[in-house]
Amino acid sequence: ETARVGQRFGCRVIEHDRNLGLGYAFQTGVSAALEDNCDLFVNIDADHQYPPNYISKLIQPILTHQADIVIGNRQPWKVQHFSAPKRFLQWLGNGLISYLLDIDAPDVVSGFRAYSRVALEKLHVTTSYSYTIDTLVQAAHQGLSIQSLIIPTNPPTRQSRLSSSVFQYVVLTLLNFAQAMLIYEPRRLCIWVSSLLIISCLVIVIFVKLFSWIVF
Repeated sequence: ETARVGQRFGCRVIEHDRNLGLGYAFQTGVSAALEDNCDLFVNIDADHQYPPNYISKLIQPILTHQADIVIGNRQPWKVQHFSAPKRFLQWLGNGLISYLLDIDAPDVVSGFRAYSRVALEKLHVTTSYSYTIDTLVQAAHQGLSIQSLIIPTNPPTRQSRLSSSVFQYVVLTLLNFAQAMLIYEPRRLCIWVSSLLIISCLVIVIFVKLFSWIVF
């Protein structure tokens, strides 16, 4: 009932007739905000996972011109209602993507963010699945300043509608990351893939050699 509640309090509500994906919904909101000449933009997921009372803290680095993007950091590897595999994958994925993009973003898939107008004008979501990784790849490519704010999380009220399982979520997120890198950082992506293939081949060769030596 997010839309109904918003209308009741006099908010401008924009709705899609059908589900076009989180990425497309985010881009629609950004376009509307730019049309209204907004100075900053706050995105918060509608599943009540993020505490709205932290919005004032989230936007502070933007108001003081210290950051272009501020991300609410749930410290997902510590969130107790996440399963152990999900906590581990969150820790691994956040660390890996932050390292590869050379940014400080401990919670790269957080749906609680603030953007400056400068950031909004430079970002354009290229996938319908999700905006989270896509916009971070672009932000790193554009040299935008990114900060994080540690926040608590509320208990879940329903299952996530972004994916049906942790495995599907990981696969779709990796594909989203690869797509964004292919568009904005193709050279770096090719270097990473080539390096991974070379290392994999070396490992296989070493394993075969050791196996042959032990057996024969």
